[in-house]
Amino acid sequence: MDLKELINSWFSKWEEGDFYNLPITENFKHTSPFGTIDGKKQYISLVEANKDKFLGYRFELHDEIFEKEKACVRYTATQGDFTLDVSEWYYAENGLIERIVSYYHIGEIQESRQLSNF
Repeated sequence: MDLKELINSWFSKWEEGDFYNLPITENFKHTSPFGTIDGKKQYISLVEANKDKFLGYRFELHDEIFEKEKACVRYTATQGDFTLDVSEWYYAENGLIERIVSYYHIGEIQESRQLSNF
């Protein structure tokens, strides 16, 4: 399976709700604005405990960049009336995803960081 197929499999598994069979390594690491989750077991346990927040999404992929062992995908995730715009870097090893670094906005912008009107 090439890297594009691997990433497509990742998104398909999520849309199917099949998070137990995600194509990830045992030492998988996921970094997001919420922090870093180390290990497949910890990641699956987190999803299992928060199914309402992780499952039921559909994904619209906007941009994809593929190299030999890494890729970047920009997409919109939609769950009911909730949408989230995301950019993620995927790092693969031996045909599985070893690490993901995810970027998205998780809340209100601090007043000190808001832009002023001009």
